Amino acid sequence: MQKRYIQFLLGLILLPCAALAQNQGWTVYGGIGGDHYSTLTQIDRTNAKNLKQVWRYDTGDAGILQNTPLIAGRMLYGVTYGEKVIALDATTGKLIWRFDPGVSGSQPVRGACFWQDGGKGRLLVGIMNFLFELDAETGKPVETFGQSGRIDLREGLDMDPKRATVAMTTPGVIYKDSIIVGFRAPETHPAPHGDIRAYDLKTGRMKWTFHTIPHPGEPGYETWPEGAWKNAGAANAWAGLTVDAARGMLFAATGSAVDDFYGGDRAGNNLYANTLLALDAETGRKIWHFQGVHHDIWDRDFPAAPVLATVLHDGKRVDAVAQPTKQGYLYVFDRVTGQSLFPIEEMKVARSDVPGEVSSPTQPHPLAPEPYARQVLTEDDLTQRTPEAHAWALEQFRAMKVGTAQFTPLALDQQTIVTPGYDGGAEWGGPAIDRKTGVLYLNAQEIVTTGALTDNSKPHGPGMTVYLSQCAVCHGEQRLGSPPEFPSLLGVTKRLSNPQIEALIHGGKGRMPSFPNIQGDLLAQMEDFLRTGEDTGPKVTGSQGRRSPAPGTPAAAAANPHGAELFSQNCAVCHGAQATGVPPVFPTLIGVAERLSEPQIADILKDGRGRMPSFAKLSDADRASLVRYLGAGPLPEEKKELEAAGEVHSRYRFTGYRRFFDPEGYPASATPWGTLNAIDLNTGKYLWRIPFGEYPELVAQGMPNTGSANYGGPIVTAGGVMFIAATVYDRQFHVFDTSDGKLLWHTELPYGGLATPATYMIDGKQYVVIAAGGGKDPKHALGGSYIAFALP
Repeated sequence: MQKRYIQFLLGLILLPCAALAQNQGWTVYGGIGGDHYSTLTQIDRTNAKNLKQVWRYDTGDAGILQNTPLIAGRMLYGVTYGEKVIALDATTGKLIWRFDPGVSGSQPVRGACFWQDGGKGRLLVGIMNFLFELDAETGKPVETFGQSGRIDLREGLDMDPKRATVAMTTPGVIYKDSIIVGFRAPETHPAPHGDIRAYDLKTGRMKWTFHTIPHPGEPGYETWPEGAWKNAGAANAWAGLTVDAARGMLFAATGSAVDDFYGGDRAGNNLYANTLLALDAETGRKIWHFQGVHHDIWDRDFPAAPVLATVLHDGKRVDAVAQPTKQGYLYVFDRVTGQSLFPIEEMKVARSDVPGEVSSPTQPHPLAPEPYARQVLTEDDLTQRTPEAHAWALEQFRAMKVGTAQFTPLALDQQTIVTPGYDGGAEWGGPAIDRKTGVLYLNAQEIVTTGALTDNSKPHGPGMTVYLSQCAVCHGEQRLGSPPEFPSLLGVTKRLSNPQIEALIHGGKGRMPSFPNIQGDLLAQMEDFLRTGEDTGPKVTGSQGRRSPAPGTPAAAAANPHGAELFSQNCAVCHGAQATGVPPVFPTLIGVAERLSEPQIADILKDGRGRMPSFAKLSDADRASLVRYLGAGPLPEEKKELEAAGEVHSRYRFTGYRRFFDPEGYPASATPWGTLNAIDLNTGKYLWRIPFGEYPELVAQGMPNTGSANYGGPIVTAGGVMFIAATVYDRQFHVFDTSDGKLLWHTELPYGGLATPATYMIDGKQYVVIAAGGGKDPKHALGGSYIAFALP
């Protein structure tokens, strides 16, 4: 122990913090400013071909590893698939310590934070809903932080902590004596608000909160229906944060609000969802913002952390922040003022024809740089891999809704082409930027996906109801999934025991979040549904499900006498006792709930419209009763059933993520299916673009350079090289020449390296390390290794 402690202290003394972060070590996830850049030059264009494996550490856990390790002094810190924190000797891969947090779960842990408390190294790691602070030398929790070394991120949000689904998949950032964090949340209700929060590094005390879903009186509240913040959720900064320490500015990129694909209950632009935020890192005060998608109904989260760069613009050096997107756009802003360095227009887009949906008439569209991913799909863009694959793709394509531009709304009960797909475009790995040149390097996906909406009003038993509301978004209505990304659940009870299924539901796995709200009888009934596929139990409906009887009828008065009385006193004078109206002056209210959502009707009652006066004098309870009488809300006795059935909120639900793949499992679009791009941020022009990734079996058939799905990002160095793994099917670790995209070296990893590498120098030797666990390719086994390479 004494020898190990001396070794640790010597490492910290010899390599001060600034040197650790910028030269020898890799102590900041994503690098300083999130730019994935290292000043090391030992490995360069001339000698990268000589790289050799120097050590490998097998974690003992098999599963997708998305972790970028940190290197401080002579220690390397990583996390296993089973969420155990490990410290290795960074020169040999020898295990020094291993910390078991005692938390069940297998959510991705993409990195950690390192800081020094005086001369003591500290490691902050998010495991599920907990943020731990560990002594970097021993791996033991720092008892003075939070409760015995951890804080529960579910606490302090606008919902019961026991029901909140929170996971810190991407690490926070450190600013002075604070750690600032975001978190992952579900894609459907119930979901917590995506608050960005700062905590004291020594005590774990919360210092400030920024509400990404504004509360009454806060800027942005007007972009939501009145009171919608109470039930709204997500708009969370899951992809990571970036800090400009010199200016005290925090940059955060948020995702969509729930439900992802139907926004009838959240009319408006929905700030600060899908927003690049610049905040005061000391207080959380907003400095400026840019919303990339208004009223998102496509799951177009900002997928990666903002990246800082200094560029030459109009003859002047400008400190900028760049933000990649799922839709293939790259935004570049002056980080101080929030002004875009390239023109952005508000492009007119197709409007949704789904009843109750009020989609935005325009969306932001940057005029430069050009998109790095395909924006539309035409018949000319379909696969030519084989005549049979093309014929199949053409038949499917002609049966789908196809847009002529980005932001085509999903159709009801008809698959709609979504390109780039739900995974982008860009993904969580993010780009790298060469600090010397201002060139940005980004790997992108070209996988086309489809999606549709369907009516959510049909009554179902509780088990099926909760499945459709919280599981079908990924696994589909028929439980078929979309393998390998979203596995089929047919026969899942034969593969897994009930305790294993419950552990998955409550702990999550990979892309699947946890669902702590599914408990007790509801959990048992969902397990029955998974086992049998049968819709059993007492039938309940969603909030737009079984409606009150038509207004103006005896049945309506009997079901809701108070609502009938309010209608008679306030509405019948214009719309008639039977609610038939006198069109076109006074429209009929028969079927109004099919045309407008519950919040929309409530807003009209409160604010008035045209000749109709405001009924703001009515209490909230009276307006709610009147809304139910008009047929737009659940009856009081239904609310209890809804709560018992997992809180189904939306009038329409998403039928599930689907990849547009041919019957043999290859993309049904033309190649390339993945690319690697170099974009000069000084000019907005592309320097080069190449296919990225291959299918080994297609290479054997004479079809190389197809590109493929890729996860994890690049790093670049002052040596003029880029290190990147990421490709799913060929399991390659690559070194490219940053000047022209030439492949300098590659090696096959034992498992896919779906992570971002790190590079560091110890004792005059430069290393590069990658986490490899595989995943997303059902043809290859999973593992769990950290593998380091260096020159001989």
